[in-house]
Amino acid sequence: MAMNVGSSSASGDPEVMMDINTTPLIDVMLVLLVMLIITIPIQLHAVNLNLPVGTPPPSDVKPEVVKIDVDAKSVVHWQGVAVASGVELEQKMKEVSLLPVQPEVHLRPDRHARYEVVASILAATKRSGLTKIGVIGSEQFIE
Repeated sequence: MAMNVGSSSASGDPEVMMDINTTPLIDVMLVLLVMLIITIPIQLHAVNLNLPVGTPPPSDVKPEVVKIDVDAKSVVHWQGVAVASGVELEQKMKEVSLLPVQPEVHLRPDRHARYEVVASILAATKRSGLTKIGVIGSEQFIE
């Protein structure tokens, strides 16, 4: 049982505050934050490119196109002729990749073809070193 002896209003001095004054701490923190913001360089989201000036001359040489079709039964066709195996397909790709000017490879899979077959064709083009590959007819996959 505690009892308050004497009143605080009798002495005339205000009561001593026992809490920490956080105002100077907040002021220092805000000054440091402003200094940090000022010293950070401005990040530009631009990429500087050196683009060619003028119009390029028209090319009379049309690139050769190799058409690889995959039908609904997952049979692979090279330029319209069915390929017997994956080894034969890779051999044809290696022959084409050794040409002085690489042809464009147009891969046209059927919607019902197995994904495994299409993925193996893409992997074979990468292994053989062909770089100009395009998937034709992808609008059939949009539902």
